[in-house]
Amino acid sequence: MNEIEQLTRDLYADIPHGTLYHYTTFTGLLGIVRSRSLWASDVRYMNDSAELRHTADLIHTEVRARIDGGHPHPQLLSQFADWIAHRITSGHMLFGASFRSHGNLLSQWRGYSLPGKGVSLGFCPEYILACAAHQRFMVGKCIYEPGRQHALIRQVVDAVVAHAAHLTAERGLAATERSTLYHTAFEEVETDLLRIAAILKHPSFREEKEWRIVSPVIANEAGAPILFREGHAMLVPYIEFNLSLDGRPPVLDHLYLGPTANINISMNSLKMFLAQHGIAVTRGIDDCQIPFRQR
Repeated sequence: MNEIEQLTRDLYADIPHGTLYHYTTFTGLLGIVRSRSLWASDVRYMNDSAELRHTADLIHTEVRARIDGGHPHPQLLSQFADWIAHRITSGHMLFGASFRSHGNLLSQWRGYSLPGKGVSLGFCPEYILACAAHQRFMVGKCIYEPGRQHALIRQVVDAVVAHAAHLTAERGLAATERSTLYHTAFEEVETDLLRIAAILKHPSFREEKEWRIVSPVIANEAGAPILFREGHAMLVPYIEFNLSLDGRPPVLDHLYLGPTANINISMNSLKMFLAQHGIAVTRGIDDCQIPFRQR
């Protein structure tokens, strides 16, 4: 196991302990319950798609500082920065879906539901972990703290440089041979770099306290179970994350009904729909208590 692979395992070793909430619209709820699955979108197409670019920017900043500081392998560092800027957004595919530690945040209702048409689905963490393990997904806690992100990026760059230097330790290599071996070294750690990038988020999103399920990396989409949905301005690739264990309906721990002008009748129809599909919410359904404002 190489150093970056171990780093990835350590990052995804955190275990959630509280209910995990997934915000969605009524349309999303209908799809989740009927298909017994969540849509795990290609992370490059998610709502805050700049997050992968955020990781590339962090790496570029670290690499530039090392080159300016007189690093003994400036060509290696420069080539790595150029490679990561391209591959992190145009290389292998990684799919993810988001959960929040807090199920009733106004910012999340605004960002992930529609006026009067939102729910926050709460799952026991053990249930999500079991579903993830069955499908070889990883579950990671997003990192927002700048200090921790910079320390992590330093570890990543150290490991990449050490790995590439090891592959090119032979003396007398031509520049083109050395460059090719650098590229090989980068490709060997691409999967783990992508998984790390998937849980590094800009500090401005820290309120979300997000946990993310992350799929196995797909290097070749041919034959992969990739589906497409309509996004804001493009088609968005996704795969299904199965929420059914042993063929049973999804198990919900708790549910919030989002801001609505029709609390009583909306709550009534929501309960009828869930009952029709054999879903009992363990801790019940609560109104979010946030005043409805028509946008």
